[in-house]
Amino acid sequence: MIEFTYSNSLHSSIGMTPYKTLYGRRCRTPLCWYKNGNSLTLGPRIIQQANVKIKMIREKVKTLLDRKFIITNARNPFEFHEGDHVFLKVTPITRVGRTLKSRKLSPKFIGPYQILKRIDFVAYQITLPPNLSKLHNDFHVSQLRKYIHDPLHVIKTNIIQIQENFTYDVFPMRIEDRRIKQFRGKDIPLV
Repeated sequence: MIEFTYSNSLHSSIGMTPYKTLYGRRCRTPLCWYKNGNSLTLGPRIIQQANVKIKMIREKVKTLLDRKFIITNARNPFEFHEGDHVFLKVTPITRVGRTLKSRKLSPKFIGPYQILKRIDFVAYQITLPPNLSKLHNDFHVSQLRKYIHDPLHVIKTNIIQIQENFTYDVFPMRIEDRRIKQFRGKDIPLV
């Protein structure tokens, strides 16, 4: 059996209970339901109930920690290797938006750019084009997204023969439709 006694010396010096002194009213918790000088006895039943509750709390905490361990181990860490290609996120943190003079409809990611080297666990150095040469080329992993090569992403350009006066000839492949539009008495051919 555990026995708690309450000292009368505090009451005699202040003239009231510490709770009443602090809060201006009597305490209404079960711990304060006894009178001055009385002792409170805790039986084995109360201790057993407390032990059962403590075991239940420990089990819940253990299941939560196990779940957290499973979740943290299930996440794939972002890891890139030298020579991989990545997209760069356009955010105020990377300052890419300021350099590109981005607007509402600007892309969220630009690139792909090649990784030069790994600086730290979470930082990589990438190659940047000349129009982004004012930026520092070290970026955090959260600002990069992996680029998966797809041949459809490559846009093939046509070779254009430029003449000496910087003009070029455009030849139509085929004519789909031909109309004549009349506008203020003029005939305008539309092809």
